[in-house]
Amino acid sequence: MTDALHRDAVRTLQDWKSADPGQERLRLDYLDHLAGSADGLMRACLPAHITASAVVVDPAAGRVLLTLHPKVGRWLQMGGHCEPGDGTLAGAALREATEESGIEGLSLLTGPDGRPVPVKLDRHQVRCAGKDRPENTHLDVQYVAVAPPGARELISEESLDLRWFGFDALPELSDDSVRTLVGLARALV
Repeated sequence: MTDALHRDAVRTLQDWKSADPGQERLRLDYLDHLAGSADGLMRACLPAHITASAVVVDPAAGRVLLTLHPKVGRWLQMGGHCEPGDGTLAGAALREATEESGIEGLSLLTGPDGRPVPVKLDRHQVRCAGKDRPENTHLDVQYVAVAPPGARELISEESLDLRWFGFDALPELSDDSVRTLVGLARALV
């Protein structure tokens, strides 16, 4: 991990504010995590690490692209672990969304300053180290990625399935966190 990625994550979380008290608590917890862990964005940082994700939307068609995650068995947004070559948290989210969706030309929603801005934080337990390893915690920073007109998805080895769903027709095998994220994305696009 680079110092630049760590600095960017701290700046991103310092600049991002939420009116929701639960989101604000998470934001402060994430900042505490980064203050105490120089490697806090890397998979090797246990018991918790920052991850980055993006929900891919096609506003013109009123739809969202979700992946059927092989380890979780649920429909989720694209996302995952930061990698040593990632320069920014937003860049990690965009890389993951592009890799997992197969769609080139995705763009993250930005704030008034033109920089990509997260829309939600989510803390969840996972077994990313393997089934026989203890659970660890993902401190996920979530963005919205807008697909270019006519975008065609291409499934990767990281997914069991990849499918577009109408904003109002999310699959049963999606959880409340995904539903909330899609609702926020829909309101913003």
